[in-house]
Amino acid sequence: MDSVLTGPQFAVLSAVRAYPGNDQSSLAGAVALDTSTMADLCRRLERRGLIRRIESPRDARRKLLSLTDEGETVLAQVNRRARRLDKALLDGDDIASDVDIAALLNALGARWEAVAAFDELD
Repeated sequence: MDSVLTGPQFAVLSAVRAYPGNDQSSLAGAVALDTSTMADLCRRLERRGLIRRIESPRDARRKLLSLTDEGETVLAQVNRRARRLDKALLDGDDIASDVDIAALLNALGARWEAVAAFDELD
């Protein structure tokens, strides 16, 4: 993803920003990670000072996540770099004028999720 963040780290930080205060087990599904990988990733992000993990007041086993100021800063920097990369990849290419690539990828992602849920694919 970037020299600062791996793809999974970026996904976790983005999910934490989108759903602050949610527990890491719930967010694991949102970023397509198993719970043990998510826990390890969150511990590393916490050590780097990018997220806070606090115990849920209702269940000490649940860790609630939020971004730190440093996490907000790093995520914003990586997002800006990713947008510049998107622009550089699409500049001067005729396909960019014919198709909204981001919309197409989002539509394909949504369709993939719907199709992956079909029982007959098993």
